[in-house]
Order: sequence, then C-alpha cells, then structure tokens
Amino acid sequence: MQKLLLSVLLLGGMLMGTGCSSPGYSAAEREALIHRNMSYDMKQAVDDWDSFWMLRPPSRLTMWNLR
Repeated sequence: MQKLLLSVLLLGGMLMGTGCSSPGYSAAEREALIHRNMSYDMKQAVDDWDSFWMLRPPSRLTMWNLR
C-alpha cells in the first residue's frame, strides 16, 4: 500500500511539474528576442526613410542580412 501511494504521488508530481506552468523563454532569451526584433524594425525604418528621401533606387529588397 505504501509503494502504491508513493508511486501515485510521484506520478502526480511528474504530471503537475510540466506543461504550461513553465515559461517558454528565460528572461535573457526574451530580452534577446525583443532586442533582435527591435533592431530589425529599426533597420527597416532606415530603408523606408531612405526610400522616402529617394536616397536609394526603389526596391522591395533590403540590404540588411536577415539571418
């Protein structure tokens, strides 16, 4: 009986310890993701500004490395 109770408690602990209760990213990973997205957006804004002032010929391509 004691082994059965222990195994049920361990199984319940394993099921409750995973899934949605854990965050998808750590704080450092989330900060890096936000920084990378903002950097990419700012590079696109520079492209749009240069296109507005006609400093470069019009194109749908960006000169920035996206990978």
